[in-house]
Amino acid sequence: MGRPFSPRDRDRNRIAEPRIRINDGIITDQVRLIDENGQQAGIKPLRVALDYAAEHNLDLVEVAAQASPPVCRVMNFSKYRYELELKAKQARRHQSTINIKEIKFRPKIDAHDYETKKGHVLRFLQHKDKVKVTIMFRGRELVHPERGEQLLMRLAEELKEFGIIESMPNLDGRNMIMMMAPVK
Repeated sequence: MGRPFSPRDRDRNRIAEPRIRINDGIITDQVRLIDENGQQAGIKPLRVALDYAAEHNLDLVEVAAQASPPVCRVMNFSKYRYELELKAKQARRHQSTINIKEIKFRPKIDAHDYETKKGHVLRFLQHKDKVKVTIMFRGRELVHPERGEQLLMRLAEELKEFGIIESMPNLDGRNMIMMMAPVK
C-alpha cells in the first residue's frame, strides 16, 4: 500500500506542467485574436476578445504569451488540453531508452566460458542494449595486454553482424574496456 495522497503532491505536479492562461487568467490590455476557425481577427482589447469567446461558448486561450501583444485563440480548452496530453503520450511511446549491460572476461578464459559469455553479449545486442565488455587483468597478466585486446577483437569479429564497436579497446588501470552497440 502506498503512502497517502497529500496536497503537496498536487502542487508538485502543477509546478511541472507549463501554465496556460485562459479567460480571466490572461493579464494584458490587448491581444492578437485568432478565432475558432484559425483566422486572424486582429488586435483587440482583452474585454472584446473575452466577450467574443463567451458568445461562441468557447474559451479564450493564450497560446503565445511572449509575443507582443500576446496571441490568444478562441477554442474548447478541454479538447485542446486532451490533445496536448495525447501528443505527450505518443512522444513517450516512441522514445527508446538505451541500457548499458556489462560483461566481464579474464584473459585466460576457457573456450566454453568464452562461448557462454559471447552468448550473453549476443543476447544483449539483440535486445538493442549497448554492451560494455571488460577484461580484468590480475597480477602478471597485465604484462601482456595484447592478449586482452586480441580477445576483444575476436569477440567483435564474431558478433559483427549483430553489433559494432563503439569505442575501441583501451586499458584503464587493470581493466581493458570496449563498448559495443547494436547494429541499426
